[in-house]
Amino acid sequence: MAASPQQQGQGAQGGSGGGGWSPEQFWSLLDKADRRFARVRDLPLLGRQEPDAFAKAFRAYTQLWRMQQEHRHRLLDAGLRRWQVGEIAARIAHLYYAQYQRTADTALLSEAFVFYHAVLDRAYFVDSDHHLTPAKHLRFLARFLLVALLLARRVHTVPRLAADIRALLEDSKKSFQEAEYKEWKHVVQEIFRFLRADSPFMNMRPLRYSYVFDLPPDKLPTVPPTVKKRGLVLSDAILCSYYPNEVKFTDLSIDVFRMLQCLEWEPCGSFALNNGYSAHDESGQNQPNLLKDLRDAALPPNPLKTILNRPSVTHFLTVLATKCEELLSNGIMLIYLSAAGEMGTSGCCPDTGEKVVSNFSKFDISSTSHTSSKEDREPCLWLGCRETEVASAMHSRQSIHGIEREETAAMLLSPSSRSSAAGFSGDSTRHTGSQFSMFLTAPLQAFCLLIGNSGTDINRDAYNKAEELLSLSLNEWATTLVASSSLHPVWVEVLGDPLLRRLLLRFILCQATLSLFKPTSGKAEFLPTCMPPLPESVDAESMLSQSCVMRLASYFGAASQFAFAEITTWPDADAEAGVTSSSGNANKDVPETARDSDISHSATSF
Repeated sequence: MAASPQQQGQGAQGGSGGGGWSPEQFWSLLDKADRRFARVRDLPLLGRQEPDAFAKAFRAYTQLWRMQQEHRHRLLDAGLRRWQVGEIAARIAHLYYAQYQRTADTALLSEAFVFYHAVLDRAYFVDSDHHLTPAKHLRFLARFLLVALLLARRVHTVPRLAADIRALLEDSKKSFQEAEYKEWKHVVQEIFRFLRADSPFMNMRPLRYSYVFDLPPDKLPTVPPTVKKRGLVLSDAILCSYYPNEVKFTDLSIDVFRMLQCLEWEPCGSFALNNGYSAHDESGQNQPNLLKDLRDAALPPNPLKTILNRPSVTHFLTVLATKCEELLSNGIMLIYLSAAGEMGTSGCCPDTGEKVVSNFSKFDISSTSHTSSKEDREPCLWLGCRETEVASAMHSRQSIHGIEREETAAMLLSPSSRSSAAGFSGDSTRHTGSQFSMFLTAPLQAFCLLIGNSGTDINRDAYNKAEELLSLSLNEWATTLVASSSLHPVWVEVLGDPLLRRLLLRFILCQATLSLFKPTSGKAEFLPTCMPPLPESVDAESMLSQSCVMRLASYFGAASQFAFAEITTWPDADAEAGVTSSSGNANKDVPETARDSDISHSATSF
């Protein structure tokens, strides 16, 4: 984990005090800091090694910040403007955010929030006599909005920032050229489309791994000691989106935005919970000290993530090669590709699917390795040029570091087609995001949308009860998986990582739900699949999976929408029955034999 930027800048004390100080030193350092910031801004957000330019830029700006604090009146007399003070703070925040992008340390994201919040509260950019102020102010607000969204500051900060951006653009319309105004107008439209998709219902629980809802890693069910496992962990991820006209803000699509958070830990862990501290406090006051005191050292580091928005295949493979080169010896890399599986369908340009396919056509991406003549070798993911390509193919293969490990790839594959009757048509995908990705990142919300419940009338108590039922089902699937004698070794490793385990269990929920949902039941093109296959004990036809889905469906009064097997009893029925949702119709259309299946076993949050 990289050191905090504040720690990196601790040594830069010279020039901030003493009798030899002069305003000219400040202006000289400001010019130097601006040049260093420009170099940092142009650096690719790739690699585990942090460039020296980061530390130099932090040192310069933290020194500037101290100088303006200690000599504010002299600097104001020398011509310092308030917007310049705000720009220093905003650039420190931007550097924190950039380092978060490189390290995935959410504490740095919180530090960025503190500096951005200070600029907003002190109105540093409200300075109408400077012609660049409206543009600077809009960029600041947009960057702050992105940080606030990633930290789930949805109650006050996000709505305030969105409204401020819209109002500022309209008030400053005359100061922009027509083309620039249209660009910002498009940004505002993107913001409000994004906020409609990222609704309050989608934020009723954190997408990050939280000890409030998820078991601590040391409490998770594990495979027996006799099962061979290597203890691999998720260390890197590539999050790539190819959907056209999708909901996005900047280069962050709604699906990637959700997956990004799903692959992280909540910044404050069990200590914060025991002391009643809210990780969603939006005051911004004294946050650095609070975060330092409450940061849970027991939390594992977040995996490094690289976000790509509709990259060319060449660029994608370059990024993949770079990350493979630096992949830890015990690391797992997750590759998330969000793209339209149908060609020329609703929500896609007619040739979008064909372009993606044709771009990859000269590369062999398959489940069989071409690196060895041994026929008894297990299937593994192959990324490289076809053997029929030019003579330099071997060099191309070697450039994709990691294929010689011949590891079996674990794949979770979305349905090849979307059913308009399944709550997520092609048009709704553009407005709310992918159904499959939603099941992986916000499973309860995905289930509700599938059955036609938008969540607008569900209260907090009813939602929390539904979360308990969902956690119970996921825990039962997990217990069954780790006890299975036919579990493939690659899934053994996946279950060993808490973040990947959540994705796998939610995939099982998605597969079972869509397999039993009447509009998609028995139609393979509408069902997700995985490679290697999972044990039959957790497939949709199993008694366990049917019980788990019915438990949730009956709670929402939607059991009639599913094709459950005609059985007379359900396993481990609890005496507690008649759970009701906010609409009060939880037991509507539920078979008499299934009404007591809402709770089984002693539930543990998972």
